[in-house]
Amino acid sequence: MIETPEDILSIEEQDILQEIMNIGFGSAAADLASVINLHVILSVPTINIIESVRLLDYIKAEIRDYPDVSVIEQNFYSKFKGVALLVFSGASGKTLLSLIAEDEAGSLVKSDPIQILEKETLMELGNILVGACVGKVADLLGDIVSYSPPRIITGNMTDGDISEDMIDPKNIVIIMQAVFHFENKNVEGYLFLVTSHESIDWLKQATRNFLQQYE
Repeated sequence: MIETPEDILSIEEQDILQEIMNIGFGSAAADLASVINLHVILSVPTINIIESVRLLDYIKAEIRDYPDVSVIEQNFYSKFKGVALLVFSGASGKTLLSLIAEDEAGSLVKSDPIQILEKETLMELGNILVGACVGKVADLLGDIVSYSPPRIITGNMTDGDISEDMIDPKNIVIIMQAVFHFENKNVEGYLFLVTSHESIDWLKQATRNFLQQYE
């Protein structure tokens, strides 16, 4: 029998998870403002449940307005397990570098090639943004996660850019996503949190536990 999204997470569980993300992302945005001195605005998050083999096509469709991209990929591990993908338009690197340089002029090595500085800036920003958002959601779900070092993908995403265990054809993934931008700055992007299939049973229980706190 083919599983439907409701078989993976009920409508109520999806609503609870979306509210947890909303709270977590809002809290993360407040923390980020004090860390990087940039006010990050995150849209109301959405949840989609799809077959793993459709993951890459799904993400490409969501970011179709970007002719090329810079993607910061970071795995997170614990009961809450998956991969975070922070997607900027390819032109964002220079803009972000100039924004960060306004506050960290002394820490940037001017002799480094601009491409290296752009990548380092994107990875640093991605590490902070992913860590804040994933960490807050995990905390609300009663978990503490560890992270792999971030890596950056530029140009166009391909099948090889996503971990093999995330695109196992037998699996289903839960995609939690939001659009973000920096207040008064011409930079925006997407944040995708892709929860691995093996976390789903735990995630269902964790959402129920969260709801019980308020019953």
